[in-house]
Amino acid sequence: MPQRPIRSIIGRHTPVTAPKDTTVAEAARLMKEQRVGALLVLDGERLTGIFTERDALFRVVAEGRDPGATRLRDVMTLNPRTIAPDRPFGHALHMMHEGGFRHVPVVDAGRPVGVVSARDALGPELEQFVDELDDRSHITEILG
Repeated sequence: MPQRPIRSIIGRHTPVTAPKDTTVAEAARLMKEQRVGALLVLDGERLTGIFTERDALFRVVAEGRDPGATRLRDVMTLNPRTIAPDRPFGHALHMMHEGGFRHVPVVDAGRPVGVVSARDALGPELEQFVDELDDRSHITEILG
């Protein structure tokens, strides 16, 4: 399982955030500008939710809501599971797999510091996974 600490993935990137009263249209523009698939929703400085592309599609578009009038507080995922920056990335991947989601907010001392996504696994973890599969195939050839 990938052991790289989450802190090394998020680096010094500031998480993309928005207040809970932001409209979906404003949030979508911000996500497009920042080229992210999720943003953290804040109540003051406290993480209160996460809003993802999937939320926009399923909870806004599919429900026929007006993105210009709908507020994040009404369509975000409330109180998302979070992870600490010193945990291994493999733990975040496991959380995503078990929970059926693709983004995990990273929180340090109660303060949001980043987001990791399943897409982050396309780096060294994918190479490691392929190497492990090759090793297993090689063992199967020898034994088989």
